[in-house]
Amino acid sequence: MNRKTLVLPAVVGLLAPVLAACGATDGGSDGSAAIVVGTTDQFVATEDNPAPLDPAIGYEAGVWNVLRQTVQTLTHIPRGGGAPVPEAARSCIFTDRQNESYRCRLRSGLTFADGSPVTAEDVKYSINRVIGIKSDNGPVGLLANIDTIETRGDDEVVFHLKTPDATFPYKLATPAAGIVPRSEYPADSPREGFQVDGSGPYTMKPEIVDHQVSKIVFTKNPKYKGDLRVVNDKVELDLFPDAAAMGKALDDQKIDMMTRTMSPEQAQQMLEKPKSGIKLTEMPGLAISYLGFDTTDPAVKDKAVRQAVAQVIDRGQIAGQVYGTTAEPLYSLIPSSITGHTNSFYNTYGEPSARKAAAILRDAGIDTPVKFTLHYTTDHYGPATGAEFKTLAKQLNATGLFDVTTQGTPWAKYRPAQRRGDYAVYGLGWFPDFPDPDNYTAPFLDKNNFLNSPYTSKVAQDTLIPQSRREADRAAASKTFQKLQDIVATDVPVLPIWQGKQYVASRDDLTGVEWAVNSSADLQLWELGRNAG
Repeated sequence: MNRKTLVLPAVVGLLAPVLAACGATDGGSDGSAAIVVGTTDQFVATEDNPAPLDPAIGYEAGVWNVLRQTVQTLTHIPRGGGAPVPEAARSCIFTDRQNESYRCRLRSGLTFADGSPVTAEDVKYSINRVIGIKSDNGPVGLLANIDTIETRGDDEVVFHLKTPDATFPYKLATPAAGIVPRSEYPADSPREGFQVDGSGPYTMKPEIVDHQVSKIVFTKNPKYKGDLRVVNDKVELDLFPDAAAMGKALDDQKIDMMTRTMSPEQAQQMLEKPKSGIKLTEMPGLAISYLGFDTTDPAVKDKAVRQAVAQVIDRGQIAGQVYGTTAEPLYSLIPSSITGHTNSFYNTYGEPSARKAAAILRDAGIDTPVKFTLHYTTDHYGPATGAEFKTLAKQLNATGLFDVTTQGTPWAKYRPAQRRGDYAVYGLGWFPDFPDPDNYTAPFLDKNNFLNSPYTSKVAQDTLIPQSRREADRAAASKTFQKLQDIVATDVPVLPIWQGKQYVASRDDLTGVEWAVNSSADLQLWELGRNAG
């Protein structure tokens, strides 16, 4: 999802393509036609969430992938990764050594797609409305450290922060800080429906069926001024109910590329048996999967129960048998490819052991079997989620220490229920807002956290998180992040399971595929083009 001097290392080799097939294709259309991209993301307007695509409300990877095409931000992460660079801004810089005051100057002649000017007051308005609306499900936590926003003329905006935060330029690169027109977005309430307006590289037009998006047409914005190079005129984002339907559309040449979320079986099949005219591109992935615990629920309130779960689960079996080549075991909230990672859970628990788990429960005076339900969402993270949770339940029940059942729920109902505290144990995934270790710790441990978790670590909130944000050199914060990871391994408010790889399948006349999805799973449609040959 960071300061004057930060330069993060490029993420593990960066987007090295693995081509599963190559050569001429008889598919696709001429270069003037829209490029069609498939996804299994679903955008539904409900009573709980009537404004799923409002930047103040939407805080999911799929939603952000729509917003990034249409709503401009002051900074953005460059194609090769690393420190944020100006986007709607022509320059941004910390103006003090403490990383508490950040100034941006807007590009000259910047306008919204309707031709109205973008000013510093629009930037201030857009960010203040996210903070003011303060949606329970929204991204307000990313902006919570802003104290005041000052404008100087039409083109200069200064952010004064409550505490030092070297990651702030990264947060300004997220759709949470997207610049929206005041005429379309009310100051104190969400914009209902599915229309998105901004000054980004595309305009958008959604097609709606039964309060649900079926397609979004992105058209190149002729008034766009920014740092991105748009190499196509139009892209259609087609929404599919599942990976199988999306894969069939690719085979039938109805789409040019399929992204979120291919199934592990699809990726494995394409690796082993390449199809003519289709290529498979492997990209580094920073997404993680984890269990969350309601630490006030009687079933898992005692830390010993959560520790026993951590002692039993076999991550290698889940990654290998359920996800194959698309996932690997994860022993920390921070993935292995991010600076500051340490295998805290493995260091604490070692190999899976029912004997050690039994001792943990016995020493804490916990009666066995411990009974609870593993909750998961049926339609948000891909078709393998159900198999993953059945495997988890089987592992726990096989010890005789647990009596676990599983329950799947559609995302539209699942996420509100999770935030209400309806689930003792639940599964979620995390796609980073920006590639920094702070974004794998603060969203789970800080005040007003993403999970709405009742768990509190005062040392994490009051000392370690603020301390880590003072370091402009992120490698220098590694010891602080190690302490945070060790706290998670000891208290187990969340339990990391695996980190994923990303695969994108496309027609082989499509160009720019290796750049169209970055390591944070951000969709960058402006990179896509066609090979005229």
